[in-house]
Amino acid sequence: MFWGSGFRANSARALLAAVCIGLAGAAALAGCAANETNNGEVRGNGAAIRLEYWTPFSGGDNRFMTEMVERFNVEHPHIRVTQINSRLDDYYSRLRTAILSGSAPDLAIIHTTSLPQFVQNGYIEDITDPALEVGLDWSGLNANILEATIYDGRSYAVPLDTHALVMYYNKTHLRDAGVLDDAGKPIIAPGPEGFERFLGQIRDRLGEDIAPLAMPSTRIDSVWLWWSLYSQMEGGGVFYNEEGTAAAFNNERALEALRYVYGLYESGLIPPDIADAFKLFIDGKAAVAFIGMWGTGAFENAPNLDFGVVPVPKLYDRPAAWGDSHTLAVPTKHGMTDDKRKAALTFSKWMVEHGDLWAQAGHVPSSMRVTASEAFHALDYRSDYAAVANYVSYWPRHVKQWSIVEILIREFEKMIYREQTPEETLRNAEELVNAEMGPEDGDGSHES
Repeated sequence: MFWGSGFRANSARALLAAVCIGLAGAAALAGCAANETNNGEVRGNGAAIRLEYWTPFSGGDNRFMTEMVERFNVEHPHIRVTQINSRLDDYYSRLRTAILSGSAPDLAIIHTTSLPQFVQNGYIEDITDPALEVGLDWSGLNANILEATIYDGRSYAVPLDTHALVMYYNKTHLRDAGVLDDAGKPIIAPGPEGFERFLGQIRDRLGEDIAPLAMPSTRIDSVWLWWSLYSQMEGGGVFYNEEGTAAAFNNERALEALRYVYGLYESGLIPPDIADAFKLFIDGKAAVAFIGMWGTGAFENAPNLDFGVVPVPKLYDRPAAWGDSHTLAVPTKHGMTDDKRKAALTFSKWMVEHGDLWAQAGHVPSSMRVTASEAFHALDYRSDYAAVANYVSYWPRHVKQWSIVEILIREFEKMIYREQTPEETLRNAEELVNAEMGPEDGDGSHES
């Protein structure tokens, strides 16, 4: 199944219309139930309602999420949330298996990139109405983040955040290279040439011991940067044809963006054979690094690292950066009671409203009230890139998007190691993606 721009056109506006229509009914439901508060939250008259909650977090994300779950449980003695955390590597296969076997959790984190297969196959519930019953204010969420969770005008997940690619920089190195202004911001001339000159000056002034730009030679990072730059171009960011039946990224704009990324590697502005750009930056061995904003929580706790962070620079026509979102979804399962469902949405609503706690991990919360709050602005760095939420460029909606991105990763690695040109990379990736999609994918009847 593919949902293109026409599918998303109903998006947030359609959901907000549903909100207005449903408010009166939701209020009536809340007023009649003896085990609810006035806004519909479960108030259980007996033992606490227990929720099993699955997450795929690691590092700081897991630490902050665990602290939030513990705080929710203290504040809501009538609901007991048990978090079960797994490695992202096999998280989604385990979640699908649990849903199909009838042993699904009551609540689960699902990235927006993975939502299409869960929506199409009926693996998660439509939560539009249950969310209203607990008083979740959809209109208070960032429209760009919210839109990524809406299908045919209905909501299938509560978006918690966006986590996008941003540019971290070492202030000491940029100052020594003469490319840091008095406000502590990088001095970058406009356009792709301006960014190359910026990196070139760092290399010329600091020598070979410091990487001008740290990015791995393997993994997904170069794909994220390519997608960001390609999405910045007028008419760019096209991945599939309008019907969603074939790849459409083998075009001049995509090639221009890929040639630029390749040129950074070829020129040595990105040094060869970097295995871990995150570690290189945190150790002070890199001047600049494009990393997801989840790096903020770790970098600010690193001793002797004086750093700053800004959105991915606008090198082309408009600001854009790759990103994804963590969302809270209710898996389809037998025996899911109304009380459990409302408890799950009560937890989801609380998580959104306490996004300033989740922002400590580095993410931009979905709640506009949170991003405008004193608590959020009291956090260092986050306000420097919060605007990215308004123009984050998500992957297109396709049930196989994760496996398709894996194809891009493999082909980009071959290019970085000079085994093929950017032109060959896009052509080969296009052929492999079309083969992966298969003839049945256009009507959504096939799913791996």
